Amino acid sequence: MGFIVAVDGTAGSGKGSITKIVAEKLNLVAIDTGAMYRCVALAMLEKNIKIEETGKIEELLQNIKIEFFDKDGEKKVFLNGEDVTKKIRTVEVTEYASPVATVKIVREHLVKLQREMAKSIDVIMEGRDIGTNVFPNADVKIYLDATPEERAQRRFKQNKENGIDTPYEEILKNVIDRDYRDSHRELSPLIKAPDAIYIDSTGMTVEEEANEVIKIIKDKIKNK
Repeated sequence: MGFIVAVDGTAGSGKGSITKIVAEKLNLVAIDTGAMYRCVALAMLEKNIKIEETGKIEELLQNIKIEFFDKDGEKKVFLNGEDVTKKIRTVEVTEYASPVATVKIVREHLVKLQREMAKSIDVIMEGRDIGTNVFPNADVKIYLDATPEERAQRRFKQNKENGIDTPYEEILKNVIDRDYRDSHRELSPLIKAPDAIYIDSTGMTVEEEANEVIKIIKDKIKNK
């Protein structure tokens, strides 16, 4: 197993941006597990598969292919050969991804893939249960958070940049609802691992947040 940095946290806390910056500066491979669940949610929506249709979900998982590529300095997400980087960020997919993530066979399948990815490379992996479930023995564990208002504002800005027009109020409601669902689900709920370092990024820039994470990782490597 390679060197593993687990980054967990609430929706819109900066996990994606931070892992990308840290990966580039510390030569780690960034893996966005949230995008993987979004891909499954998108595939289910496109095939009109409901949460309770376990057989159809299992069949879909056997044939699904999720890939990450760096293209023109941007990380692209491909689902069965199609670039779905923007598709998986729509409100419809965002709302469906949370309940999809509670389906046991989906989590088991994706966790297996995530562990396979980290077998021979050094990774920084972000999600909601990385430090508690996927890699409970990760070398470094970070838990990112910020106020719901700040996280909603970040998502609003991010959506605008990606050409997605969603009202701020709708995003804020989605963030609050997502927090509740993620922290109250029975299977691998969003909780801070006891040995994770908590970072409240409210009022921090992306660079400040990334530098804080980099410092924590470097200190861990130095004292290892």
